[in-house]
Amino acid sequence: MKPLRALAIAAALASLAPAFAQAPKPATASAAVQKEFGDFIGRFRAALKANDAAAVAGMTKLPYMGDASIADAAQFRAKVWPSDFNAKNRTCLQRTKPVYDRDGANNEIYAIACGGSIFTFTRTSAGFQLTDVDIAD
Repeated sequence: MKPLRALAIAAALASLAPAFAQAPKPATASAAVQKEFGDFIGRFRAALKANDAAAVAGMTKLPYMGDASIADAAQFRAKVWPSDFNAKNRTCLQRTKPVYDRDGANNEIYAIACGGSIFTFTRTSAGFQLTDVDIAD
């Protein structure tokens, strides 16, 4: 009976092990990815500072967030710019440090939280692009 009891205790302890395991280290971008994003965000921030909706649209994956009604710069400027890129968000995006991670599809991303929204920049075959703006949880 003792071996069975010892086995049961060992199994119970093993099931608790994940709770005590160290948290995984945060994802870290390679030096090349950091440079690529640094160049991109520099241009993006310059466009924000200039209040240049067309330039920001040019750095955005269109159609915007998969919405066919926002497929070009003019539609982006009319439908997205006034709400997502108000003066407060533009200032925040220029000053807030981006956070690197990988998304569910293992794409390299950077995110910036501003004004209750999270702006996500994804590394695509065309380089980094603004791909998503979500409500922050």
